[in-house]
Amino acid sequence: MSGQNSVGTLHDTYHAALQHGHVDPNDDDLVLGVVREPMYGIEKYIDENWPALAPTADLLAEFKTAADRMGHNPAVAAVSFRARYRDSLTGTAQQTKINDILAALEDGQDIWLVCYENTDEKFCHREILREKIEAERTVPQETDS
Repeated sequence: MSGQNSVGTLHDTYHAALQHGHVDPNDDDLVLGVVREPMYGIEKYIDENWPALAPTADLLAEFKTAADRMGHNPAVAAVSFRARYRDSLTGTAQQTKINDILAALEDGQDIWLVCYENTDEKFCHREILREKIEAERTVPQETDS
């Protein structure tokens, strides 16, 4: 956790990076899975999983079918993944979880968003989730003294 009176840092990574020690969150960091269905032993590397912040089951199914035909990144555009995922984040359950993350960051908690995709070469919904959280963070206002 960051020092007192400081805001936390938002990180993102993927399961294999945790599994193989490529990233090593601090013990007091909150490591959040944002996957629809935990598998491959991801539970061993996360503190909690918040499926409300994962893509919807319908979007994932459509994406996986398209990705099998045309590849991962082309399927993102083919199924309008970005827009549909952004829309899904406006739901009450999703916004509640985002607000929980924002509050924890404001309290100085460092948070890691985790799913399966290595974003070096592939798109991942974490990119959009992180952008949304960062856009909603409270920016401290400077005051004249």
